[in-house]
Amino acid sequence: MGGLTAGERAAGTLGARVARMPTGAKIFLILGVALLPFAVIAFFATLSTTRQAGQEAASQLRVAAQESSRNLSIELVGDMTALTSAMKALAIDHGDTPSCARVQGVFAQQSTTGAGFMIVDGENRLLCGSRLPLAMPEQMRASGSTSRIVPGKGIVLAIAAPGGEVRGAAFFPAAFLSEIAKPTGFASDYEESLSSPDSADRLVLRSLGGENPLDLYVPVRAALGIGDLSVEMRMRTKVLTSPILIALIFPILMWVAAAGFAWFVVDRLLIKPLRTLRASVAAYRPGEVIDPAVVRSLPAQEIRELGETFRSLSRTLILHEAGLAEGLVRQTRLTREVHHRVKNNLQVISSLINLHARGAQAAEAARAYASIQRRVDALAVVHRHHFAEMEDNRGLSLRSVIGELASNIRATSPENSGLSILLDVEPWLVTQDIAIAIAFLLTEIIELAINVIPNAQIHISVREGETPGTAILRVTSPSLVDGDALVGALGQRYARVIEGLSRQLRAPLHHDPLTGSYEIAVVVTGRD
Repeated sequence: MGGLTAGERAAGTLGARVARMPTGAKIFLILGVALLPFAVIAFFATLSTTRQAGQEAASQLRVAAQESSRNLSIELVGDMTALTSAMKALAIDHGDTPSCARVQGVFAQQSTTGAGFMIVDGENRLLCGSRLPLAMPEQMRASGSTSRIVPGKGIVLAIAAPGGEVRGAAFFPAAFLSEIAKPTGFASDYEESLSSPDSADRLVLRSLGGENPLDLYVPVRAALGIGDLSVEMRMRTKVLTSPILIALIFPILMWVAAAGFAWFVVDRLLIKPLRTLRASVAAYRPGEVIDPAVVRSLPAQEIRELGETFRSLSRTLILHEAGLAEGLVRQTRLTREVHHRVKNNLQVISSLINLHARGAQAAEAARAYASIQRRVDALAVVHRHHFAEMEDNRGLSLRSVIGELASNIRATSPENSGLSILLDVEPWLVTQDIAIAIAFLLTEIIELAINVIPNAQIHISVREGETPGTAILRVTSPSLVDGDALVGALGQRYARVIEGLSRQLRAPLHHDPLTGSYEIAVVVTGRD
């Protein structure tokens, strides 16, 4: 890992995570990634269509604003032209009644909506019309026209005749202007107002109302041609209308639905049947046959064939297990027969040695026969216990083996020898190999003690060792205290045999010459 870059390690980690994902999740992920480009294309196509629709709406609004500006311009220019003609006539003759009547006839149609006009002289005396409720624009030029927006009410248009001796003004209310400014054939909801760059005031002719922070507005401005007035129209463009929302979400929903439906089909036809078959195979027990109803209920033909293969294997396994069980029974019988014959042979050998020992004339020959018989008896004891242990396979009990071994040694010792063997053995279990080595080692040490002092007092103990899984075997006797007799017996033959047996137990044999004890750690398999 030291030679890998950070990117390679990250890729390896990601690959390991994907490998640990369930198959259904992998399929959903793969289908999601494969179908995502189509969803993105559909999403942006919907956005493009929505944008084109917004551009078309803005174009229609621009046409409507130009039409509204033209309607207002025609009406206002016509009224102001009539007012200008009357002003010129009254400037020449303040008593020109026909000119005043003509302009009154022009404004008569608008008077019902609240529109009006007035013509005054230089001293602000009314020459024609009626006093307006609103004042004229203050900075009226010597000639030409000017305008004033009165928020919420209307607009005032003022004009002065050359020389400034006669001035005229006309008031047009917002309701009148709103009715004139309506464009024909424009069905969308819109907002319309009049504004001037020289003033911050606006006259709202039509209001949208119900504004939403998420709404967008498309503004369009068109010059009115009268003073600095211009018409401004706005149309609401909702960011998230129901059709737009559906059009945007639909590709995403289709993407999720396609991936989910594909995953559902694969899960139902492939993954779930495989899980069912796996559960049946996992629940299989030797000697059983997989239920054919479970196999027939699987929806996929290929998985049913796999299930039938498992059923065939289970039937074949039953036949093989039956053959193995029969062979095991035969083998067990044969093994028991072999052990029985070995045990009988050892008993026959022990009996023959005992007969020869009784018929021996020399005491040395009798002791030799007894020594051989003890070793045969030691082997027979371990073999008998091992044969019994095969039934439950727990291990050989050291207490039973050492107890029977001590009884046999006492039985083969010379009469009136005074041999005494005291046992203090905890119930530990050992294997056959360990038991044989212990039996021979105890036989050699006890015989060593007997050779030194025939009426030896021997104490055998087995205690738990310091290391887990071990026990301490200890043989103590005054005969084993260091002395010339002990050294001579060891040098004769016992030292080499005892050392070899300790190597077989794979542990050092410790001899304490002062207390007269031999001690060794042996491996145990448990407690009885």
